[in-house]
Amino acid sequence: MNNRQKEFEQRAAAYAEQEQKAAGKSKSVSWLRVVVFVAGAITAWLFFRDGNTSAGIISIVGFYVLFILVMRWHSRLDYRYKQLQLLGQLNLQEIDRLQGKLHTFDGGDSFRDDQHPYTSDLDIFGPDSLFQLMNRSVTSIGKLRLAQWLKQAAPTPEVLRRQEAVAELAQPEQQEWLQQAIVKPMHYKHTEANTQEFFDWLRAQDLYKAHPWLKLLVFVLPVLTLAAIAAWFYGYSGYIAVAFLAIQYLLGLKFQKQRDEYYEKSIGMYEAMQSYTDQLRHLEAHTFKTPLLEEIRTRLYKSDIPASTAIGKVATIIDYFSWRLSTLMSFFLNTILMWDFVWIYRIESWKADHLEQVENSLVLLADFEALSSMAAYQYAQPHFAIPELSALPFEFDAEQLAHPLIFSVERIANDFQMQGAGKTIVVTGSNMSGKTTFLRTVGINMVLAFMGAPVCARRLTVAPAQVYTAMRTVDNLAENTSSFYAELKRLRILLNMTEGEEPVFYLLDEILKGTNSRDRHAGAMALIRQLHRRNASGLISTHDLELGAMEQELPGSVENFSFNSTIEGDKILFDYTLHRGICRSFNASKLMQLMGIEMERTDAAG
Repeated sequence: MNNRQKEFEQRAAAYAEQEQKAAGKSKSVSWLRVVVFVAGAITAWLFFRDGNTSAGIISIVGFYVLFILVMRWHSRLDYRYKQLQLLGQLNLQEIDRLQGKLHTFDGGDSFRDDQHPYTSDLDIFGPDSLFQLMNRSVTSIGKLRLAQWLKQAAPTPEVLRRQEAVAELAQPEQQEWLQQAIVKPMHYKHTEANTQEFFDWLRAQDLYKAHPWLKLLVFVLPVLTLAAIAAWFYGYSGYIAVAFLAIQYLLGLKFQKQRDEYYEKSIGMYEAMQSYTDQLRHLEAHTFKTPLLEEIRTRLYKSDIPASTAIGKVATIIDYFSWRLSTLMSFFLNTILMWDFVWIYRIESWKADHLEQVENSLVLLADFEALSSMAAYQYAQPHFAIPELSALPFEFDAEQLAHPLIFSVERIANDFQMQGAGKTIVVTGSNMSGKTTFLRTVGINMVLAFMGAPVCARRLTVAPAQVYTAMRTVDNLAENTSSFYAELKRLRILLNMTEGEEPVFYLLDEILKGTNSRDRHAGAMALIRQLHRRNASGLISTHDLELGAMEQELPGSVENFSFNSTIEGDKILFDYTLHRGICRSFNASKLMQLMGIEMERTDAAG
């Protein structure tokens, strides 16, 4: 058993025990609320029954205050109970990830892009993907940032800064704090709300700038209305009060569309803002050693005002705004106090004072969430290596390199080295021997290395380059595109990319498979010759042994590697081990025979 799995099991059990105790305490305080309410009602009734009105009023106020205090106490206990429950679930999820049970996790399907240079071929998003394995965030901003880092390599200095930050967060003494940070947003719903879309909409609104006279009425009209109502009760004419009420009602009708739009746009942000406030308070209260993390924390402040305070203000505003939901309450508030107009004014004032700070803070929070996901991933895989970035062109030097999405107890790993521009590694092998998986292993570990994450290897030194793949090209009926033409388009993009100065590392699987063998051989050789003259290097897997001959044509630039299999009786055995040279063992005939296809010569090579 992985030592981390045992640790996560112990953590989950400890949190379950604490959760049970917290649940009992929360239940007791819940009953205390009932007792306080009943005691207050009975006490007040007894005083009023005996004609002691003053004591009755004082008891109502006193028990109300006591009830509020007990309710807040219960709310804190309930939060702790939920936090313990979520922490237990998080550790159980970590066990699922270690065992490869990824189906319950978000695959980041919204980030899938078949036209991307490598994400589709390397299983970055979707079912059983790297995103499912790495992502711990539940907010839209955290998921988006992690997806962006998976899709775009960072500059070398930024990779080094991320590695340093992730290493700090992945320390054993940081795990309690880190897991607390990860589960904070899980308390809230709607954490995937598009905050940037809301901010863009809010920036375009300015009700009081368009109607400056309305601002004066917001402050004056409710006071006049309340004064007129009070005068009415003291015997003065009620016509003035009715007139003020009518004015408020008519104003509400005139701006009904704007009022509703402000509310509908803002209420969808309420829980997201609560979530961000909770996360930011947790982050702001911590101190870090590494520059990137401390930079994130300190930049959350503006004029000594923390981002959590700024976001908390708009959450409070939205909460008060939502009182309009009650039909009776809405009528009372909006015909006497201009309730909607007051909170629209507060939202626009908040926008002027805090919007820029909050936008910048959420960018920083997204970075922190992505770093947290990477740190949790690194902590769960302590045997994974921190890669070194090389200055030598196209250097790839790995010991015990394996695929992070293969969860076998005895995961097969391989050593592999290559270096220099214009280099092509031709990987031949029999069916199911592992050559395509090896290409994906190289590619997915390069993606991890270039985002600042640990790699599935004992050691890896790799030079920065743009990864490009052509593996799963399929036809498109809607565009009347055959799979062969789709592959040609993919290769055309590769050639265009290699015309620039940026180094390109390509991974090509069974290229030109949609045409006859003669054209396939000629086309593949022509492609290798063309790439040989460009700022590109990479690997090509193939069944075609003819490509292996290019090792003699371009000595030092083309090298042959292979995966082999052996046949023992009715069994085909694979060692999934990378060997130098061309593959000499093929198994297609045996596979067809095992599937019931009668072969004229069962000993023929496949």
